[in-house]
Amino acid sequence: NMREVSLQPGEFYFGQDDTIIRTHLGSCVAITMWHPEQKRGGMCHYMLPSRGHSTMSLDGRYADEAIQLFINEISKYPAPIREYEVKLFGGGNMFIEQQTLNTMNVAIRNIKAAWQLTQHLGLTIKAHHLGHAGHRSLIFELANGNVWVRHHRLPHR
Repeated sequence: NMREVSLQPGEFYFGQDDTIIRTHLGSCVAITMWHPEQKRGGMCHYMLPSRGHSTMSLDGRYADEAIQLFINEISKYPAPIREYEVKLFGGGNMFIEQQTLNTMNVAIRNIKAAWQLTQHLGLTIKAHHLGHAGHRSLIFELANGNVWVRHHRLPHR
């Protein structure tokens, strides 16, 4: 009797082993964290690297604040964040015309933020599927840590 959670852009979920988390990603990035012994973990679905200014409440639309949401949840349990399996997904280029590297491209900036934030925390990335053209569908099973990815590629011109 599995519980299903669908994450929309900017949402965050952290829970136990009886949950399946689903989301769809374009230029957004999802980070999954899962603890193999505790069968506990979560997913964020962020839209931008940073808000650029601090505020009292955390907003999952921003990578740096989504990471803080993970830190806050993980700190409630005995295992340190470095014991979690971390996986990165998304950052797809949604427009064929923009497939060249462009530092202003949101997808590229989102991918860079994921790598920088996880590296800053000393986390090991177990798997990743980032970049390329098109969008992705994800299913994350908290019972076993599996993340199923379907990459819907854009047609070539």
